[in-house]
Amino acid sequence: MGHREDLLAGAKRCLLEKGWSRTTARDIVAASGANLASIGYHYGSKDALMREALFAAMSDWADEAQVIPAQDAAIGGELTERFAAGWSRALELSGKHQAMWRAQLEAVLQAEHDPALREAFDRAQPGARQGLVGLFHGIDEREVDEETSRVLGSLYLTLVSGMVVQQALDPGRTPDARDLIEAMRRIVGGTPPAASTPA
Repeated sequence: MGHREDLLAGAKRCLLEKGWSRTTARDIVAASGANLASIGYHYGSKDALMREALFAAMSDWADEAQVIPAQDAAIGGELTERFAAGWSRALELSGKHQAMWRAQLEAVLQAEHDPALREAFDRAQPGARQGLVGLFHGIDEREVDEETSRVLGSLYLTLVSGMVVQQALDPGRTPDARDLIEAMRRIVGGTPPAASTPA
């Protein structure tokens, strides 16, 4: 690998070990074996390198999410079953890639003050929505049309974003697919929440 690739690999490692905010340029240099000046030469700044490292780590997650396990691929056409398989897969992968999701949460909070970071997240949104439709429907994301990506992908992105926050705070309370499907059935069916009975 050249210095550029070494720096990216080192930044990804630091991102996963130390998080977004606590990673310094010196940490990246130590992890990559490159020198401090090479960050500016290859990426322009430490912030630009960190953005690239974060989105590379997120891309790794997305690539893994698109590999549908054989048992899930065997599920027939029932949408709720495919959703359940996709949600279970998302939960499994969120646990496996928890460090990446934590770093992403940190970065999201910084995006308000970092226009380049905010723009990078904006550019990633359409692909994220499309990929999540692929995951939750057990299909190749390239088969997802723009309207489906906008409507269903937005819902799935909202669910996964909430799941990431829930996993970070209290993983034991993250809803399983059965609870989410039941909640959606109640919303679509217009079932009002049951009133609690006083003790």
